[in-house]
Amino acid sequence: GDVVLKPAANTAEAAWVAQALDLLEPDDVRVSRPVRSTDGRWVVSGWSASRDLAGRPEPRHDDVVAMSLRLHSSSRHLARPRFLESRQDIYALADRMAWGEADYLLPQDKGGRLYDVLAGSRREVGLRPQVVHGDLFGNVLFTEDAAPGLLDFNPFYRPAEWAAAVAVVDALAWGGADPAIVERWSHLSDWPQAMLRALLFRLAVHALHPRSTGQSLAGLERASQMVLEVL
Repeated sequence: GDVVLKPAANTAEAAWVAQALDLLEPDDVRVSRPVRSTDGRWVVSGWSASRDLAGRPEPRHDDVVAMSLRLHSSSRHLARPRFLESRQDIYALADRMAWGEADYLLPQDKGGRLYDVLAGSRREVGLRPQVVHGDLFGNVLFTEDAAPGLLDFNPFYRPAEWAAAVAVVDALAWGGADPAIVERWSHLSDWPQAMLRALLFRLAVHALHPRSTGQSLAGLERASQMVLEVL
């Protein structure tokens, strides 16, 4: 019917995501609501379920950033999930690196060289961390005049401005976004540093990911030129 099944690699995280999506009521956002099993569980035998959502990804990059801000206005009351502390996947490692909380040797030819050059430009920020979705690019669905649709939630505990900046960096690197998108959102607090940390995050992910390519790195190199203009 209208139920979509998804494998749950981390049961605790999948259950948290289901609970969060069941409670969130962001303005002007369609949410793919989770479905419980007949005995009330969110995850059964490594699978979770949610309602199907109409639409498809489109290169409406400013709409994705705007949706990100509305979503995170709704998620700011969520408590920090405990499982974030123990996560050791490449996205968690890259996130800690971008914020100066960890340091790993990155392959220089896969983005590590550019990461090292840019990391020295980090400065202190006064942004408030909260629960955010850190991977909205390509994961927002559009259909006609309906509100943007949210399929899932990839949790991080970082400022909402950073999550918006990740969407912008991704759009610049791989979505063919207009370079002026950086300036259009420059009213956000500590925007240059949010953009820098978003770029460092993506560079670290790229360097650590076993399936990264020269083409995807070229996209990040293009995005870095635009980030450098606002630093």
